Amino acid sequence: MARASKKTTRGRAAPKLAKAAPKLAKVGRGELLTLIDFVRYAVSRFTEAKLAFAHGTTDPVAEAVFLVCEALHLHPDQFEIFGHACVTAAEGKMLLDLIHKRITTRKPTAYLVNKIYMRGMPFYVDERVIVPRSFIGELLDSHFGGDGEPGSLIDDPTGVERVLDLCTGSGCLAILAAHHFPNATVDAVDVSKGALEVAARNVSEHGLDDRITLHRGDLFVPLGDARYDLIITNPPYVDAEGMAALPPECRAEPKLAFDGGADGLDVVRRILQDAPDHLTANGGLICEIGRGREVVDEAFPELPLLWLDTEESEGEVFWISAADLG
Repeated sequence: MARASKKTTRGRAAPKLAKAAPKLAKVGRGELLTLIDFVRYAVSRFTEAKLAFAHGTTDPVAEAVFLVCEALHLHPDQFEIFGHACVTAAEGKMLLDLIHKRITTRKPTAYLVNKIYMRGMPFYVDERVIVPRSFIGELLDSHFGGDGEPGSLIDDPTGVERVLDLCTGSGCLAILAAHHFPNATVDAVDVSKGALEVAARNVSEHGLDDRITLHRGDLFVPLGDARYDLIITNPPYVDAEGMAALPPECRAEPKLAFDGGADGLDVVRRILQDAPDHLTANGGLICEIGRGREVVDEAFPELPLLWLDTEESEGEVFWISAADLG
């Protein structure tokens, strides 16, 4: 499926739309036959309704393909194979219902089909968690490969023994980390009971109950004096202005996962303050902050933060070693 888009999703300015739900014209029998027909119809309606995207997809075409394929139990990568296949009458009605729900409820498609992909891996999601779209998954592959690779931040992924995922939500980053660091145990923390229920389901479905431990609590509080080789976090970081401008799709997600206080740094400040007490000597912290780099640099001028880029982001994630945190 299409890659996650830049963080228009996590709370920057978006136009407010009329509250009245659009009414879709009825589709006559036999007018839509194939997967491509339904994708074209969905794209036209999504564009007409001025939907917001970036919950795992970047545009109306990717969104429509994702919705149609998942509803028919096909991986989005299989669309080209089955694009000209006809759907049954029952399947067609289901697809039209989903397209209508996407437009009238403004809920992300991931909630409607209870599925999202990160780095090609499927994860269950519902309204108890934010729809995963972190850039950290890509950075685990590009900057934590070891073996002398250019830009690698660790020497050997197999040498990482303990990983912490703060604000884990659906558990996707904890699961990706467990796969990337094969010898590591992972602790994953969230304050939300509902989020941890979703995370537990994903951990179990990926067969990682013996390597990932979920903790409910406020950041480092439930961890005692445990120390980690790597701390991963995608915390709430939307500022007050961004919260006021969230599009309806984002308002369908838990507010707790977005709200970072007046300047977006309420949680980030606490993480940077306490992280030194929970990192091993050679450990480090990777933190996603969205488009708040300027605010972070102004708030922490003494910290030598290394800003990392991905294929679709520039300077939205930073890295800092335990030694530089002090």
